[in-house]
Amino acid sequence: MKPLAQDLEVFIVAARRGSFAAAATELGASPAYVSKRVALLERALGRVLFLRTARQAVLSSDGEVLLSKAQRVLDAYADFVADGPETDSVARGSVRITASSGIGCNHVAPLVSELALLHPELDIRLEIVDRSVDLVEENVDIDIRVGRVREPHLLVHPIAQGRRILCAAPSYLNRRGMPEELGDLAGHSCLVMRERDEVFERWTLHGPIGMRTINVTAALSTNHGDIIRNWAIAGRGIMLRSYWDVAKGLANGQLVHVLPLWWQPADISAVTKVRSSSVYRYYLCVRYIRERLRDGPFALATKRWPETPGETELTLEEAPALHEA
Repeated sequence: MKPLAQDLEVFIVAARRGSFAAAATELGASPAYVSKRVALLERALGRVLFLRTARQAVLSSDGEVLLSKAQRVLDAYADFVADGPETDSVARGSVRITASSGIGCNHVAPLVSELALLHPELDIRLEIVDRSVDLVEENVDIDIRVGRVREPHLLVHPIAQGRRILCAAPSYLNRRGMPEELGDLAGHSCLVMRERDEVFERWTLHGPIGMRTINVTAALSTNHGDIIRNWAIAGRGIMLRSYWDVAKGLANGQLVHVLPLWWQPADISAVTKVRSSSVYRYYLCVRYIRERLRDGPFALATKRWPETPGETELTLEEAPALHEA
């Protein structure tokens, strides 16, 4: 038995909602239908994808792996379908795209310019917004996200897996010393940016003993990623930034990776209110941005990261060595 595209769609919604009942509501189906489609998918793959409880459906380790790949499979399928006769149609109409400053200015903006040249009938508006965006309330068509997508009603189109990592300049580390454990950050100057999906002056990181949240003191703070990076290069403190934003500085020696076993998930995705394949101009924009952010002159720097065991939140009692000072 081979898994069907519709089963993958049901699986993605159920994983995002964390409940078969909630997934059924979004899909306009019954919980029994969702349960059946997931069961058929599990039987076809020979894997348990969800750990079921009375109220929740939590992804298993195999489910986590499938989720990271399932949307790409559906996107590839949509690409194949779109390569049929409908691609001869002209993309026209307005498309409103939002992105945060770091990825928006340096990566998305050049691609939007290319799109406008390739498809002159499109009226594309790009807005750089360093805050959470309500696609429905603000009438946004596509939001390029870095980090978690919390809204269960939105459709997520993965672009690339990413991580935020800790970095500092050699001059800073020579002056203040290299942190040896996560708790040492409390005694260091940190450069803090209000990311869309994070609490100001609080960093939640994944590492070899699980997930930890630590309060940091902001020596300097801003809402612009380029400023944070320039401050770090100038030796003003330790920053937490996406790997693609600091890869060049790491390669040329301007920056050093600090506490390399600790990191923060920061996957990149395009988020829409409706299935992009149902509106051709949205589909075209999402596909072009996705492809060009993966390959080309404005592509995001990526790296294959080793798997880090343990993703369970620890209490202070369970990890006394990491108590904040």
